[in-house]
Amino acid sequence: MRTRLRRMPGVALLVAAALALVGCSSASGAAADGSAPGSAAADPSTAGEQTTIRFALDWTPNTNHTGLYAALEQGWFADAGLDVQILPYNTALPETIIDAGNAEFGISFQDSATVAQASGADLVSVMAVLQHWATAIGVRADRADLTSPKDLDGKTYAGFGGPTEEPVLKTVIKDAGGTGDFTTVTLGTSAYEALYSGDVDFTIPFLAWEGIEAEHNGTPMKYFKYADYGFPDAYSIVVIGNRGWLADHPDAARAFVRTLQRGYQFAADNPDAAAQLLMDANPGTFADPSLVTESQDLLAAQYMKNADGTVGPQTLAQWAGYGKFLYDNGLLIGPDGAPLTAEPDYSTLFTDDYLSS
Repeated sequence: MRTRLRRMPGVALLVAAALALVGCSSASGAAADGSAPGSAAADPSTAGEQTTIRFALDWTPNTNHTGLYAALEQGWFADAGLDVQILPYNTALPETIIDAGNAEFGISFQDSATVAQASGADLVSVMAVLQHWATAIGVRADRADLTSPKDLDGKTYAGFGGPTEEPVLKTVIKDAGGTGDFTTVTLGTSAYEALYSGDVDFTIPFLAWEGIEAEHNGTPMKYFKYADYGFPDAYSIVVIGNRGWLADHPDAARAFVRTLQRGYQFAADNPDAAAQLLMDANPGTFADPSLVTESQDLLAAQYMKNADGTVGPQTLAQWAGYGKFLYDNGLLIGPDGAPLTAEPDYSTLFTDDYLSS
């Protein structure tokens, strides 16, 4: 049985979750660590000599988190005067946890960060972990009849229930010359098994995990990457922070983001060593160590660095390109529960101010 180690692509129930974000931010319930908002545990500035940073994971530890664990395992956060506490994954989305003030930072995705901020969440992206889409349309490698996205017309897609999935797929298929008409069955993480067994025709695997996993299990796939057909590129993985906390703690915020960037840069420049640090930090989590190493190698080679070889920077063009797609398809829902009637200022969705220059 295969274990899924990341949040499903398409960010299932994204819009519904975003609509709950604003309410969560004003709620007076318990914090993620069991303390009430406003208590000493919820205020990292009162944690003693070191500043406490709570970091929310999007799923169980995996190679999207390698830089975080690399910095933690090598003592870099402690050296920077930070006590970083990794909150274990639960059913609450990081966007919800951070907007509510129950974590200072966490893992997110460009689409979910955009949707959350459109709904009024008090978030901002502070660095890009992956510079490009790391998901793609996947089909079995032995399907000689499927050589382009246009061949997916009339076929069956195994999906995850996310609001962005069908609009993205329809657009890519149309851009490749198809009509964009296909059947969707929502299977969640069972989508991969269904594809491997031939019960469905395509799904959207994470290339650096399910793609490698499929090879290891003797069911190799081939892929149609969105950007190859004119679809806007996007930051698959970003780190988001609570805007209010950032404004109140600029020095601690800068120290954390720069140390985290250092960890991810190390992971991009030394993927095998970083993969080992990830496994060392999470004993018993990974049944196939070679999958972890190969995943980190692939991310380092193709996804983590920008054109200058740097991990972390973001551009307005990339945030606006995919953001416009979300807006045009009515996927940006405002605090009133209705689709936005004007495009947001995409420059406000991210900041590079806390990165190393």
